[in-house]
Amino acid sequence: MKNTSSGEGLKRELSTGQLSMIAMGMAIGTGLFLGSGLAIGTAGPSVILSYTIGAFIVLLLMGCLAEMTVAYPTSGSFGTIADKFLHPMVGFLVRYSYWIAQVLAIGVEISAIAIYMKYWFPGIPGVVWIIVFAAVLIYVNATSVNAFAAFEYWFSMIKVSAIVAFILLGAYVLFGPSGHESVGAKNLVDHGGFMPFGFKGMWIAVFISLFSFLGTELVAVTAGEAKEPDIAVPKALKATVFRLSGFYVLTMAIMLMIVPWQSAGIEESPFVQVMEILNIPGASGVMNFIVLTAALSSMNGQLYAASRTMYSLSTEKFAPGILSKLNKKGVPTTALAASTTGIVLAAAVNALLPGSSYAFMMGISMFGSLFTWLIIFVSHLSFRRKWEKMGGRKLPVRMIGFPYLTIVGGLLLLSLMITAWFTDFKIMLQFGIPWLLFLSIAYFIMKKKNPQKSDDLKDKEAV
Repeated sequence: MKNTSSGEGLKRELSTGQLSMIAMGMAIGTGLFLGSGLAIGTAGPSVILSYTIGAFIVLLLMGCLAEMTVAYPTSGSFGTIADKFLHPMVGFLVRYSYWIAQVLAIGVEISAIAIYMKYWFPGIPGVVWIIVFAAVLIYVNATSVNAFAAFEYWFSMIKVSAIVAFILLGAYVLFGPSGHESVGAKNLVDHGGFMPFGFKGMWIAVFISLFSFLGTELVAVTAGEAKEPDIAVPKALKATVFRLSGFYVLTMAIMLMIVPWQSAGIEESPFVQVMEILNIPGASGVMNFIVLTAALSSMNGQLYAASRTMYSLSTEKFAPGILSKLNKKGVPTTALAASTTGIVLAAAVNALLPGSSYAFMMGISMFGSLFTWLIIFVSHLSFRRKWEKMGGRKLPVRMIGFPYLTIVGGLLLLSLMITAWFTDFKIMLQFGIPWLLFLSIAYFIMKKKNPQKSDDLKDKEAV
């Protein structure tokens, strides 16, 4: 094994197609297949607007991220950019926050896997499935980046194909010759109206919808292992956002026209409920397999993101040096091992709180991701001005509407994070605020022990 500087030991083997499918795989997980039930129960049919607003925020985020990542493709991604263009402390906070978000999100996905497996094996404790599937995915991630990419590509293809098939099947049920009296657009207004919980319910569901889009930023993390990051990254980001937006809005609309919104919940995927209502033999089992695949795929991507983020922290002396060691195939296996702690936490939570483990893990995992997104918007404001002032090369990708759309995206996201305090996801801030205080103290302690650290990154990374 060898220790490397930031990104030098990672192999650039990921293609544009692989990057797109990896991002799709990260985002099409429990947020759509399982978390959608929670969003529907919160907003009713107006959840369609919730997901539309969420998609708009993510579109702005990806515009900012594409510009910065193409200009500055490193394994540290938005953490390195925040370090250089805002402050080293911000880079430290955002990378550790993103790492903990991925670690906890792994717990969310593995908790969902335990729920899905109950469909076939109701008598087997969820902890058993957590251990089995965790072992398989850790092995996949430890093999090579190509093994990880191949897994994500084909399992993402399964999910995308399933969603397309669902949309076509739903459209046939709604508009086909046979017809069903209980389905149709009337289900969007007949059960308490389009906004049964008013604007408040719709707005809270926007917050929940963001969980469905978490993971799209992984494309920026993969920039350090992309073959041609200046071409692959922007293409992957744009394709991902537009595909996801269409998938989410269409599937939500079709689902709500077939299944009355009151029937949605998190004990069983709304997708499976649709199949059961349509009485298609074996279809609910097939769909449950697909959503299981979705959770496994997302968890696989999160293990990758967490390990590469910790690797970046280690190479820049923000974490123990052993975590930047690579195996012969260029995989940071020690960083990967450190990133599996979410699995242990999920197993414990699943055993202690089997009925509420998903909502609990979802709440505490969101802070790190949303904080990262917020810093991306803030970083972009500083990045553009400093890049031009420093006389950097012409930006090949530029965010439109700068600085206004960047500010709009940041304010929308910040207001949604504040909204969480008044919802059942209050735990996100109860966990996140002390976490940032803890990290701030840790940063100053590290800086005191190694006062040259704040200048190291600037010496290594030139514009």
